Amino acid sequence: MNTQSTMEQLQELKLNGMAKLYQAVLEQPIHQQPETHTLLAMLADAETQFRLQQRTHLYLRLSKLRYHALPEQVQANPARGFTKEQLIQLCDCTFIEKAESILISGSTGCGKSYLACALGRQACTLGHRTLYFSMNRFIEALATARLDGSYIKWLNQIARTPLLILDDFGLQPLEHNMKLTLLQILEDRYGKGATIITSQLPVKSWYEYLNEPTLADAIMDRLAAHAHKIELKGESLRKKKNH
Repeated sequence: MNTQSTMEQLQELKLNGMAKLYQAVLEQPIHQQPETHTLLAMLADAETQFRLQQRTHLYLRLSKLRYHALPEQVQANPARGFTKEQLIQLCDCTFIEKAESILISGSTGCGKSYLACALGRQACTLGHRTLYFSMNRFIEALATARLDGSYIKWLNQIARTPLLILDDFGLQPLEHNMKLTLLQILEDRYGKGATIITSQLPVKSWYEYLNEPTLADAIMDRLAAHAHKIELKGESLRKKKNH
């Protein structure tokens, strides 16, 4: 058996997970190498894990998450208005499969964006494509898409993305066309994709912020119909880090 030829074939077929494990097995003494059936199972598992890892890296890169946030680093306790049980429940990402919204509100620095990014990272790890936008970037992306003729393509990309994160909602006024686009996006995603929105404004103030009753009703109806509402409390976490 020509092991070098086998290695080259695995690499040509882009079975990189298998190739890496096979190389490791070949470096072991003959008497320590696994039997045929065991080796085959190990190779299949190595390739599966490799591909999952590659997919996660790709999804994380494309998501453009603001923070390298990990769920286990999220501070969850009753005093913050968000418990570990809630975090565990959201981390299984069934909210994505159910196309539910997560509306996170709280004062500046309380960890809204970090929580949203941690959930986004978890989604990527579990195989759900994710897109993150701060509202500033979202408005810029919309303006660019309108100018270069890619508006419909941009909307379709967002519609197909299982998880959309909109960060810092409510910091600046929205023009009428932006509200219409937001409604279109939520309409396209309704029942198909999950949306996380963070805001310094309490959710009950979003109607007033949108400031157009008909549009506000339509937007909030689609956001709040199947939503997890989280109101984070406590001091700014940024201040604590600086002490």
